[in-house]
Amino acid sequence: MNGMRLLGLPLFAALAGAGPAPSGTVVVEISGLRSSDGQVLACLTASAKSFPDCARDPAARKLAVPSRDSATLRFTGVPPGRYAIALLDDANRNGKADMALFLPREGFGFSRNAAVRFGPPKFAAAAFDVGTGEVSIPIRMRYML
Repeated sequence: MNGMRLLGLPLFAALAGAGPAPSGTVVVEISGLRSSDGQVLACLTASAKSFPDCARDPAARKLAVPSRDSATLRFTGVPPGRYAIALLDDANRNGKADMALFLPREGFGFSRNAAVRFGPPKFAAAAFDVGTGEVSIPIRMRYML
Protein backbone atom coordinates (compact mmCIF):
# COMPACT_ATOMS: atom_id res chain seq x y z
CA MET A 1 0.00 0.00 0.00
CA ASN A 2 2.79 2.44 0.85
CA GLY A 3 4.42 1.64 -2.50
CA MET A 4 1.22 2.64 -4.31
CA ARG A 5 1.14 5.97 -2.52
CA LEU A 6 4.78 6.63 -3.38
CA LEU A 7 4.20 5.82 -7.06
CA GLY A 8 1.39 8.37 -7.25
CA LEU A 9 3.35 11.07 -5.45
CA PRO A 10 5.50 12.24 -8.40
CA LEU A 11 2.44 12.41 -10.65
CA PHE A 12 0.46 14.37 -8.05
CA ALA A 13 3.41 16.73 -7.49
CA ALA A 14 3.73 17.32 -11.24
CA LEU A 15 0.00 18.01 -11.61
CA ALA A 16 -0.10 20.25 -8.55
CA GLY A 17 2.83 22.30 -9.84
CA ALA A 18 1.35 22.69 -13.31
CA GLY A 19 0.08 26.22 -13.67
CA PRO A 20 -1.39 28.04 -16.62
CA ALA A 21 0.50 27.71 -19.89
CA PRO A 22 3.02 30.52 -20.43
CA SER A 23 1.70 33.37 -22.53
CA GLY A 24 2.55 36.86 -23.65
CA THR A 25 0.85 40.13 -24.42
CA VAL A 26 0.90 41.94 -27.77
CA VAL A 27 0.35 45.70 -27.57
CA VAL A 28 -0.42 47.31 -30.94
CA GLU A 29 0.13 51.06 -31.24
CA ILE A 30 -1.81 52.30 -34.29
CA SER A 31 -1.02 55.68 -35.84
CA GLY A 32 -2.05 57.56 -38.97
CA LEU A 33 -5.80 57.00 -38.80
CA ARG A 34 -7.68 59.47 -41.02
CA SER A 35 -10.93 59.93 -39.12
CA SER A 36 -12.90 58.90 -36.09
CA ASP A 37 -15.99 57.79 -38.02
CA GLY A 38 -15.41 54.07 -38.24
CA GLN A 39 -13.69 51.30 -36.36
CA VAL A 40 -10.35 49.55 -36.57
CA LEU A 41 -10.62 45.80 -37.11
CA ALA A 42 -7.57 43.77 -36.12
CA CYS A 43 -6.64 40.15 -36.43
CA LEU A 44 -3.67 38.32 -34.96
CA THR A 45 -2.81 34.97 -36.53
CA ALA A 46 -0.08 32.38 -36.42
CA SER A 47 -1.28 30.82 -39.68
CA ALA A 48 0.61 31.86 -42.81
CA LYS A 49 -2.22 30.39 -44.93
CA SER A 50 -4.79 32.61 -43.19
CA PHE A 51 -2.92 35.91 -43.45
CA PRO A 52 -4.09 38.63 -43.93
CA ASP A 53 -7.70 37.36 -43.99
CA CYS A 54 -8.08 35.63 -40.64
CA ALA A 55 -11.52 34.25 -41.50
CA ARG A 56 -10.03 30.81 -42.28
CA ASP A 57 -8.15 30.59 -38.98
CA PRO A 58 -10.37 29.48 -36.08
CA ALA A 59 -7.52 30.22 -33.64
CA ALA A 60 -7.08 33.83 -34.84
CA ARG A 61 -7.63 36.60 -32.30
CA LYS A 62 -9.82 39.49 -33.43
CA LEU A 63 -10.45 42.90 -31.89
CA ALA A 64 -12.39 46.02 -32.89
CA VAL A 65 -11.93 49.52 -31.47
CA PRO A 66 -13.37 52.90 -32.47
CA SER A 67 -11.22 54.88 -34.93
CA ARG A 68 -9.39 57.90 -33.55
CA ASP A 69 -6.20 59.77 -34.44
CA SER A 70 -4.39 56.85 -32.84
CA ALA A 71 -5.45 53.69 -31.06
CA THR A 72 -4.00 50.97 -28.85
CA LEU A 73 -4.97 47.32 -28.93
CA ARG A 74 -4.01 44.62 -26.40
CA PHE A 75 -4.00 40.92 -27.17
CA THR A 76 -3.48 39.08 -23.87
CA GLY A 77 -2.87 35.41 -23.14
CA VAL A 78 -1.07 34.86 -26.46
CA PRO A 79 0.83 31.55 -26.54
CA PRO A 80 4.50 31.89 -27.51
CA GLY A 81 5.02 31.63 -31.27
CA ARG A 82 5.32 33.54 -34.54
CA TYR A 83 2.41 35.83 -35.45
CA ALA A 84 1.35 38.55 -37.88
CA ILE A 85 -1.27 41.28 -37.56
CA ALA A 86 -3.56 42.79 -40.21
CA LEU A 87 -5.57 45.96 -39.59
CA LEU A 88 -8.48 47.55 -41.44
CA ASP A 89 -9.85 51.05 -40.87
CA ASP A 90 -13.48 50.08 -41.46
CA ALA A 91 -14.76 53.61 -42.09
CA ASN A 92 -18.35 52.60 -42.81
CA ARG A 93 -18.48 49.82 -40.18
CA ASN A 94 -19.62 47.13 -42.61
CA GLY A 95 -17.04 44.60 -41.41
CA LYS A 96 -15.19 44.21 -44.70
CA ALA A 97 -12.57 45.89 -46.88
CA ASP A 98 -14.30 47.97 -49.54
CA MET A 99 -12.61 48.16 -52.94
CA ALA A 100 -12.65 50.64 -55.84
CA LEU A 101 -11.16 49.29 -59.07
CA PHE A 102 -8.83 46.83 -57.30
CA LEU A 103 -7.69 49.45 -54.77
CA PRO A 104 -8.78 49.48 -51.13
CA ARG A 105 -11.07 52.40 -50.31
CA GLU A 106 -10.30 52.08 -46.60
CA GLY A 107 -7.08 52.18 -44.65
CA PHE A 108 -5.02 49.13 -43.80
CA GLY A 109 -1.87 48.23 -41.91
CA PHE A 110 0.32 45.25 -41.15
CA SER A 111 2.70 44.31 -38.37
CA ARG A 112 6.32 45.32 -38.98
CA ASN A 113 4.76 47.90 -41.36
CA ALA A 114 5.30 45.29 -44.07
CA ALA A 115 5.48 46.72 -47.58
CA VAL A 116 2.52 46.38 -49.92
CA ARG A 117 3.40 45.55 -53.53
CA PHE A 118 0.63 44.41 -55.89
CA GLY A 119 -1.35 43.00 -52.99
CA PRO A 120 -0.96 42.39 -49.27
CA PRO A 121 2.39 41.28 -47.86
CA LYS A 122 3.23 37.66 -47.17
CA PHE A 123 3.06 36.36 -43.62
CA ALA A 124 6.88 36.19 -43.39
CA ALA A 125 7.20 39.93 -44.10
CA ALA A 126 4.80 40.84 -41.27
CA ALA A 127 5.69 38.10 -38.78
CA PHE A 128 7.12 38.72 -35.31
CA ASP A 129 7.82 36.54 -32.28
CA VAL A 130 5.84 36.44 -29.06
CA GLY A 131 7.34 35.03 -25.88
CA THR A 132 6.12 35.20 -22.30
CA GLY A 133 6.52 38.96 -21.90
CA GLU A 134 5.01 41.98 -23.58
CA VAL A 135 5.70 42.80 -27.23
CA SER A 136 5.04 46.29 -28.60
CA ILE A 137 4.08 46.46 -32.29
CA PRO A 138 3.76 49.91 -33.90
CA ILE A 139 1.61 49.97 -37.06
CA ARG A 140 1.10 52.98 -39.30
CA MET A 141 -2.16 52.96 -41.28
CA ARG A 142 -1.93 53.45 -45.04
CA TYR A 143 -4.52 54.71 -47.51
CA MET A 144 -4.51 54.25 -51.29
CA LEU A 145 -7.38 56.65 -52.09
